[in-house]
Amino acid sequence: MRRSTHRETRTSYGEVGATQAPDLMQYPPAGFTPAEYRTRVGHGDARFEAAWIATMTWQIQERSGISVRVDDVPPAGESDYRPVTFDESGEPVDAAHWDARPDESRYAPDGTAFLTAGTTATLTMEAYGRRVEAPVRVVYVIDEPKRKGFAYGTLDGHPVSGEESWVVDQTEDGSVWLTIRVFSKPSSAKWRLVAPMMKRMQTQYTKRYLRALSLNETPGADTAEEAGADEVDLDAAASAAADDEESRRHGPDEVRDVRPEH
Repeated sequence: MRRSTHRETRTSYGEVGATQAPDLMQYPPAGFTPAEYRTRVGHGDARFEAAWIATMTWQIQERSGISVRVDDVPPAGESDYRPVTFDESGEPVDAAHWDARPDESRYAPDGTAFLTAGTTATLTMEAYGRRVEAPVRVVYVIDEPKRKGFAYGTLDGHPVSGEESWVVDQTEDGSVWLTIRVFSKPSSAKWRLVAPMMKRMQTQYTKRYLRALSLNETPGADTAEEAGADEVDLDAAASAAADDEESRRHGPDEVRDVRPEH
């Protein structure tokens, strides 16, 4: 849904774009808890295309049992927000700024519009018998030949404050991977009171996210829960993410291969 008048929204945290920082796990924004996971979701060009298209049309969230209502989309031709970017050592190299984006009219093969920076949406999920609404804003989009994805930041009213990214990449051997990076904290005193339950809910949905792009490998499964998300090994996914980070910093020969089997 696109409102007739686009309204700019502000995130409920100040460190917009920090999920791109190479040293997020070592030096997260003050007061926030970081996490990073990486899992192999297939092999080959066709698999890469299917995975990134699903990612850029909210399918990871929807396949994980989350309802997505797009509330606002920036009009074509409107400037997009570009968050701070970082070099490999974690130093900021490009200040946050607004930049013209000439190609907003991009669609998936089925006609679904790809999400764009500046899009706001409300995510609705079930938690302990209650429906929880979580408003978010897409803060950046990654569109590279072999690496595509996005991140959203939380808006006022979200149970947590922070940012989460989903990035699909294809490595030189043709393998296709999904990487999830996040930093978050309870958004208010009310939510801090139920922090343990929120942590369990976040873990549950992270497992579903990691499984969501592999649904076509599980006949009859419509959601990540039905596809066996509870069997996802988060420790292995976290180790794979850490090793990928080390590989990009120091070279692939200096780290061990812990790729999960799919």
